[in-house]
Amino acid sequence: MERACKTDPPTLDPGGKRMTIPPVAFRASQAVRAALSALGRTEDLRFSPDNRLLAIAGFARKRCLLLRIDIGMRPDGPGITIHDFVELRSDDIGEVHGLDFIDDRTLVVANRDGQLAIFALPVDSVTGRHREITALRRIDGKPFCKLRTPGSVVARRESGGRVSLLVCNNYTHLVTRHVAVRRLGYRTVRNQPLLGNGLDIPDGIAISHDGQWIAVSSHGTKDVKLYRTSPTLGPRSEPVGTLQDAGFPHGLRFTGDDRHIIVADAGSPVVHVYERGDSWNGRRGPARSVGVLDEETFQRGRASVEEGGPKGLDIDRSNSVIAVTCEEQALAFYPLASVLGSGIGPCLAP
Repeated sequence: MERACKTDPPTLDPGGKRMTIPPVAFRASQAVRAALSALGRTEDLRFSPDNRLLAIAGFARKRCLLLRIDIGMRPDGPGITIHDFVELRSDDIGEVHGLDFIDDRTLVVANRDGQLAIFALPVDSVTGRHREITALRRIDGKPFCKLRTPGSVVARRESGGRVSLLVCNNYTHLVTRHVAVRRLGYRTVRNQPLLGNGLDIPDGIAISHDGQWIAVSSHGTKDVKLYRTSPTLGPRSEPVGTLQDAGFPHGLRFTGDDRHIIVADAGSPVVHVYERGDSWNGRRGPARSVGVLDEETFQRGRASVEEGGPKGLDIDRSNSVIAVTCEEQALAFYPLASVLGSGIGPCLAP
């Protein structure tokens, strides 16, 4: 039985410095909830371009969970329904850490224990079951730019049916670029090092909507580096902006207007919000930090100072909600306006 209800109001921590907001409860069947509960350790998650699918990386169980989702805005806030799921398994899915949609029916996954793999999605089979699939293409970057411990990945479509795949090579402290051509079955025509200066375990990556900025989480330096895109961008290019006090940054995304960056802090129960101002140049701290995990959930995942908090983070294509994931909370949604501090609204609850 489903019913509409209002959320609890946001609360402040005992020091009064951090806002904690309740999640937007979503409608879903018991089968969907069971699939989420069984996912285990998660890493990144991503909405499809048409906003109808949500993919979650199941790192420990070596599979991806694909959810058929509907997000709408109502007078009392976001309304979210997850209609069904399919669990994707493959010999080409290993310790999947990152993923992104190339288009509504094509997904690229980054396996930290192996390569990139590109899949045609069985969109018509999102009917609550498991599905074995085979990659259209596996990418290892050889011979000039071998992938090593690939983590987060972001896809950027370009002219002529090309797509650039920017990959965080976690433990070689390098972001690489791999240009694949759709009409060639996503065979790569270019593999090159792209970013490295200032990075220490790059753990998340995002491109601004205007294409002018690349933001990379740098786990070891506890910040986010910002690079301005240009034809001369290369491994020696220095970051022109730094988002400080990010804890152990992981997933991150630009808002639709590119005025804010939201960063998941894997070492605390919060996401950090940074404001652009006139430019992303220079150093800045968070404008606000918002609690997205309750203390009990956070402590359950607190195996080390680097763990327990949110890992994957994405903003839906309507800019209504953010979605976050971690092992102890496989999926949660929050109103984007509440995270940015521009309004707190009610939600739907089951």
